[in-house]
Amino acid sequence: MHEKSLMDNLIRKILQLAKEEKSDKVVKVSVKLGALSHMSAEHFKEHFDIAALGTIAQNAEIVAEESQDINDPNATIVVLKSIDVAN
Repeated sequence: MHEKSLMDNLIRKILQLAKEEKSDKVVKVSVKLGALSHMSAEHFKEHFDIAALGTIAQNAEIVAEESQDINDPNATIVVLKSIDVAN
């Protein structure tokens, strides 16, 4: 359940950013996975693909950087670094 709410919030943020850019297609999403977020890059992509179905973020390329630093202030979360959109 944690993954669903995390992904729903992330998708909302991505769609809002794309809207601000007046874009109808998200082509790439870059994130940083905190060392204590309990998310691997593969796990993140699986959940992202499900959450993005039917949205303009569907089929976006995922670039997920996995942090190993448990002392990072963002160690427990997933940080949206950037999105690339088609204009």
